[in-house]
Amino acid sequence: MIQNDLYEKFLSSLLAGDRGICVSITQDLIAKGVPVRDIYVDLFQKALYKVGELWEHNRISVSVEHMATAIVEGLFALVYPAIFGAEHSGKKAVVSSSANEFHQVGGKMVADIFELNGWDGYYLGANIPGDELLKFIDEKKPDALGLSLSIYFHMKALTDTIESVRNSFSNLDIIVGGQAFRWGGIEIVSKFPGVTYIESLASLENQIRKK
Repeated sequence: MIQNDLYEKFLSSLLAGDRGICVSITQDLIAKGVPVRDIYVDLFQKALYKVGELWEHNRISVSVEHMATAIVEGLFALVYPAIFGAEHSGKKAVVSSSANEFHQVGGKMVADIFELNGWDGYYLGANIPGDELLKFIDEKKPDALGLSLSIYFHMKALTDTIESVRNSFSNLDIIVGGQAFRWGGIEIVSKFPGVTYIESLASLENQIRKK
């Protein structure tokens, strides 16, 4: 668990654009052996959720929101040695943001959690066309597909993607998650067979360990 005063220092540095302090905090946590999942959940994810909240309430500009997101994306490289050093099982997961989705930090974290638990995690990035996603799934033949959604108004695009994937790959396990589900939509995706809503990275890990 990361102490609140350290989190507050990280958040204020993030909002100020002080990349150096953010790097130093992350490096110190890694050196102390703090688990990657704790850094992701209690530092990166918590801070970006707060940044998003501040933007939604017009307390920061979109430029600051984008800057903070870019800094956190850069910090991922610091923890990759621990993530990719995990023993792998041969299982594979494809993770993607939905079409029209340009937020990708959540999807990156999901792919990394798969890697941390011994899977090969393929993250495709933001705004992936549906036909390209199907081609990639056919090529890699993954054991699971993760779909990330940040904007609730893109729920229709997500359900279209699920329907398309399900029509082509009837037995593929699909997990969905993201900030969009704060506003609803769980009941929509639950209508599809073999689709599971994951509310947090901790829940994701529990789900992975059952597979």
